[in-house]
Amino acid sequence: MKKKFEYTTFANRFVARFPLLSYMGIQMNFWIIANCLLVTIMYLHAQIISQIYKVLIAISFISFIKMAVITGALYGLILGQTGYYFDKYIFKKLPIGKIILFKTITSLLLLIFLLWLLRVELFDLFVPVTFYESGFMISDTTWDNLFYLLMIYYFFMTLIISFINQVNKKYGPGVVVPLLLGKYRHPKEEVRIFMFMDLKSSTATAEKLGHLKYSAFIRDCFDDINEVILPNYAQVYQYVGDEIVLMWPENEGLKNQHCIKFFFACKKEFQKRADYYTTNYGTIPEFKAGLHLGKVTAVEIGEIKKDIAYHGDTLNTAARIQSVCNEYDKDFLVSEYLLERIASCQNIIIESMGMILLRGKTNKVGIASINGIETEQEKLT
Repeated sequence: MKKKFEYTTFANRFVARFPLLSYMGIQMNFWIIANCLLVTIMYLHAQIISQIYKVLIAISFISFIKMAVITGALYGLILGQTGYYFDKYIFKKLPIGKIILFKTITSLLLLIFLLWLLRVELFDLFVPVTFYESGFMISDTTWDNLFYLLMIYYFFMTLIISFINQVNKKYGPGVVVPLLLGKYRHPKEEVRIFMFMDLKSSTATAEKLGHLKYSAFIRDCFDDINEVILPNYAQVYQYVGDEIVLMWPENEGLKNQHCIKFFFACKKEFQKRADYYTTNYGTIPEFKAGLHLGKVTAVEIGEIKKDIAYHGDTLNTAARIQSVCNEYDKDFLVSEYLLERIASCQNIIIESMGMILLRGKTNKVGIASINGIETEQEKLT
């Protein structure tokens, strides 16, 4: 049977494989559209003036559009590259005020460069000689006024693209378009994998560090978890205190054992930064997790604050599985139903826990502990 195309899954996979290209693509597409809108307004305004004053303007709309596409692509390309690397490596620890100030200065310098390029190279390239022969010349004052116009226009468009980027960060890749199209306006049934990850010994750690330092500790933990979310095609459903809830569409999570590998990728990320955590907090974070697969209902909720909520027994079961980790002294418990759906579990170190009656459930659930994943080299030895 042919698989149904799902935009959110495609977008999430594309961002995971090509994060820089995805970021630049959003910037370039937006600024091309913004520039085309600007030149369309300017062209129509010029036509109105020409009709009123009976003046012939010998420049075609296509020439305007070509300039708009080239300058928009250049502007988006440069801003996309600089913005991506600054957000990833420099802006993480800076306050938002400094980030806005730096991006504003960067945009201003780039805009000055593009106006110079437009004035010196692109304008003569696309504007026919007959424009000048008709007796019209563009003076320095005109170019100055054009600069002020672009400054005002680009300032407001920068606010809009910043808003779009924040919305993308809020909902994750590929969610905004389905929201705009009303995909989740009415309840929609989906098959999803849910993982509830909770910090171990959180109360003791909070008492040891104090609430301010503990909050910084949780922030750093989630930052490291975020590093492995996209490579494992996971999506963040929500953060609740020191707990993070993640999800996968069924095919994405089961494929190549992404939903299993994610947990151990998090542990590996914490170990890589063990010196940092030990120096700053005196402890290395450890998480416990519960994983389950099943049908859920997705629906858009809220008026004051909109969000996409998932309901169903699948979430309740995944949360209950995670809640018994301490009872059985295990870090990672998974429903046997999910393990049965994975094509091959030969490299997964599984310990069956049997049928367990979870709190609030009437029927027992088969649960297994995942103690590790063997690599090919480990198998040979």
